[in-house]
Amino acid sequence: MRWTVAQPAGPQDGTDREPGPHYKWIALSNTTLGVLIATINMSIMLIALPDIFRGIGVDPLQPGNTSLLLWLIMSYLVVTAVLVVSFGRLGDMYGRVRMYNLGFAVFTVFSVLLSVTWMHGTAGALWLIGMRVLQGVGGAMLMANSNAILTDAFPAHQRGLALGLNQVAGIAGSFVGLVLGGLLGPINWHLVFLVSVPFGLFGTVWAYLKLRDTGIRAPARLDWWGNLTFAIGLIAVLSGITYGIQPYGGHTMGWSNPWVITAIAGGLAMLVVFCVVETKVAEPMFHLALFRIRAFTAGNVASLLASLGRGGLMFILIIWLQGIWLPRHGYSFEQTPLWAGIYMLPLTVGFLIAGPFSGWASDRFGARTFATGGMLLAVGTFVALKELPVDFGYPMFALILLLNGLAMGLFASPNRAAIMNSLPPDQRGVGAGISTTFQNSATVLSIGIFFSLMIAGLAGALPGALSHGLTAQGVPAADAARVAALPPVGVLFASLLGYNPVQTLLGPQVLAQLPAGHADYLTGRAFFPALISPAFSDGLSVAFDFAIAACLVAAFASLLRGGRYIHGDRPLAVAPAAVGRNPDAPASPAPAPLKSPEPSAKLSPQPYARPSPAPPPPPPPEGSR
Repeated sequence: MRWTVAQPAGPQDGTDREPGPHYKWIALSNTTLGVLIATINMSIMLIALPDIFRGIGVDPLQPGNTSLLLWLIMSYLVVTAVLVVSFGRLGDMYGRVRMYNLGFAVFTVFSVLLSVTWMHGTAGALWLIGMRVLQGVGGAMLMANSNAILTDAFPAHQRGLALGLNQVAGIAGSFVGLVLGGLLGPINWHLVFLVSVPFGLFGTVWAYLKLRDTGIRAPARLDWWGNLTFAIGLIAVLSGITYGIQPYGGHTMGWSNPWVITAIAGGLAMLVVFCVVETKVAEPMFHLALFRIRAFTAGNVASLLASLGRGGLMFILIIWLQGIWLPRHGYSFEQTPLWAGIYMLPLTVGFLIAGPFSGWASDRFGARTFATGGMLLAVGTFVALKELPVDFGYPMFALILLLNGLAMGLFASPNRAAIMNSLPPDQRGVGAGISTTFQNSATVLSIGIFFSLMIAGLAGALPGALSHGLTAQGVPAADAARVAALPPVGVLFASLLGYNPVQTLLGPQVLAQLPAGHADYLTGRAFFPALISPAFSDGLSVAFDFAIAACLVAAFASLLRGGRYIHGDRPLAVAPAAVGRNPDAPASPAPAPLKSPEPSAKLSPQPYARPSPAPPPPPPPEGSR
C-alpha cells in the first residue's frame, strides 16, 4: 500500500497566525451565509419564472420552450450534484477554505452576469441557462467545503449543533427563495439575481480575511479519469431524468424516448466504470473504502431516501396551492405564486425549530434516535397529507407542514453530523461532497418521480374532463379536443408558474367567440380548480405513497447506522459513554487529568487512512453501541 503524508493546514497554507478561540463561530456564521445564498438560488427562480420569461419575451408553455423552462429550473441542481465531490476532493488536497473562498467569488461574478442579461428570446433563455450552470459551479464549491470547514473548526461535542444550524440554513434557503422570488419578480426580474450580489461580495471578502484552514490536508495528484467518468455518468443520468418528464411523440412523458433510455443506461454504466477506476488509481477521487464505515454508508443511504421523499414535495405543494386551493379561496392566478410561498412558511418554521435542537441533542445522545424518529414522523405527515381533501382547511394543512418541517429538521441535522463525524480528517471534504451529491441527485430524481406520478395520474382523467367541461361552456368541439389533447405537463407547468391555465391554453381568439359570461366562468377562479381536482387527487395519492415508502426505508437505514461513532476521537467528558468503544468490553475508568485515554478496543488500519511514514496508528472500530 502506498502511503502519503497528511499535513495539517493552517499556517502552512499561507496564513500568518493561528485561529483565535472564537474562530469556530466566525466559521459557522460565514459558511451558513454561503450555504444559505447557494440554496436560496436553487428555488428563487421557481416563483419568478413567469416574470423572467415575460422579461426576455419567451412563452414557457409553448411546446418547443418546455426544455428551456426545465433547464432553467434544473441546471443549477444538476451542476451542484455533479461537482460537489470533485470540489470536496480538491479542498482536501489544496485547502478547503481556499476552495470555499473561490466558490464565493465565482458565485458572485455569475450572479452579476445573470442580473445584467440584455438578450431576448431563445438567446436570452440560453444565456440565463449558461450563467446558471456557471453560478452552480460556485454554489458547488460552497456546499462541498462548508461542512468540512465546520467539522475542522468545531470539537466533536459541538459539531452536531454547528452542522445542524448550517444544514437548517441550507434547507430553509430553498423555501426562503420561494418568497423572495415572489416578492422581487413582479418588481423587476433582474432583482431575482441581483439580490445575491451584495451578500456574495460581503461573504467573499469576509471569508478571505477571516477563514483559516485548520484541518488536515492530503496532497495528491488529481484523479482525472475518476472526475471525468463521474461527471459524464451523473450528467447523463440527471439529464435523462429531466427529459423524461417532457412529452415525446404521442406519449405524455418521454420515458420511452430512445435518447432518455440511452442517457440513463449509459450514465449508469459510466458510474460503474467510475467505481472500477477508483479501485485502480493510486490516488482516487474518493476512497470507496469510506463506504465500509457503517455510520457513513447508512447516513448517506438515509439521506438519499429522505431527499427522494421530500425533494419533489415542494413542487407538488406549490401546484396544489397555486392550481387549486388558492384560486378557490379568492386569489387570482397572478397572485398565487407569492402566496403559495407564504402559505408554505410553516414548513420552514419547523426546520428552524427542530434543526438546531436536534443537532445540539445529537451531540449528547447520538444521531440514531433523532434521525430515525424524524423519518417516522415524516411518514405520519405524508399519511396525513394523503388523507386531506383537495380543498382542505388551512389550519390543519399548516399544522401538517409544521410537523413535516420538524420531522425533516430532526433527521437532517443529526444525520449530517453523524456522517461528518465518521470521516477521517483528511477525507472530510470529499465525504461532505459525496453526501451533498447523494442529496442533490436525489432531489433531481425526486422531481422526476413526483412529476411523472402526477402526470400519470392526470393523463387518465384530465383529457375527458377538459373536453366535456369546455364543450359544456360553448367552446367549439375542435378547440376543446385540441386543448384536451395537450400533454398534462402543460397544465402542471401553467399551475406551477401562476398562469391562468384555461385562458393560456384556449387563447384569446377562442375566448372572444364565446358569450361573455361563459368566457368569464372558464377563465375565473372556479372552473379550472373544480375541473382538475379529482384527477389531481389521484396523482397526489400515488405521489404521497411513494414519499411514505421512501421515508420508511430511510428510517430503517438510519436505524442500522449503529451507535454514536466519531472517527479517531476518545471518550468525551460531556458524554462519558465512550465514543468508538467496543460495547462488549468492560467500561474503563475515567482518564486521569493531562493523560490521554487509552483506546478501549483493538484497532486495525483502514485503507483510506493516510499516516506518516512511521507505522500508521490504527483508527477506532467502525461502530459502537
